[in-house]
Amino acid sequence: MDRDDAQPTPEVDTSSPNVARMYDYYLGGAANFAVDREAAEKALAITPEIGRFARMNRWFLGRVVRYLCERGIDQFLDLGSGVPTVGNVHEIAQQHAPDARVAYVDHEPVAVAHARALLVDQPHVSVTQADIRHPAEVLSAPGVSGLLDFSRPVAVLAVAILHFVPDSDDPAGILRTYREACAPGSYLALSHAATITMTESEAHRGQNVYRSTTTPLVLRDRAGIAALLDGCELVEPGLTPINHWPEPTEEAPANGYGAVGRMR
Repeated sequence: MDRDDAQPTPEVDTSSPNVARMYDYYLGGAANFAVDREAAEKALAITPEIGRFARMNRWFLGRVVRYLCERGIDQFLDLGSGVPTVGNVHEIAQQHAPDARVAYVDHEPVAVAHARALLVDQPHVSVTQADIRHPAEVLSAPGVSGLLDFSRPVAVLAVAILHFVPDSDDPAGILRTYREACAPGSYLALSHAATITMTESEAHRGQNVYRSTTTPLVLRDRAGIAALLDGCELVEPGLTPINHWPEPTEEAPANGYGAVGRMR
């Protein structure tokens, strides 16, 4: 594995819940603490749809990576990659192309530490600790710039991460910077939590739980999520519930939208 060791790992804060570790708990992982489990259980008590979104989002990610591999993409920049679990991007991508390169980026020290420990023997994989809200720092990090060739198409994965980026941080501008660094023929894949079947009360109370974390949850409507994809030509079926991509099912929509766009 190509590591980005230039950046020190800060001490882990276990005094408040962390969204990456809560997400790990929703998926049945063990890289979480009591404070994370308590907050996650509070959220699940309000609506089990939160846990369902996490599971459906993981399936969405797998389908997206397979789709992109089938179109010849063999480089991936995974923003807010979280704690490694079954069906990681590199596992899927390297089934299609053994030399596929994957640069994982996350800010949460537990997620980074677990990723580095689990992926130490993986070729063509890097783990960078950085804040995805600062694209220049991410793109210049050795684990990213030294692994990915931005003169060739790259898939930028912003999966279940932008609903933790408030409007004040300009999420559309952040994505624009990543897009501008990519060669023509690159792709952007995005998923984002939304209130599709949840009631307003469930959504409001769920957001209150996430206010106890360092990254409160921002729920945007479909139009607000679509605006994040400006500059991309969406592949069919466009922006759709994550469990209905790339084709609809009889299953009720999960409370999140997803799409894949080809960069212009």
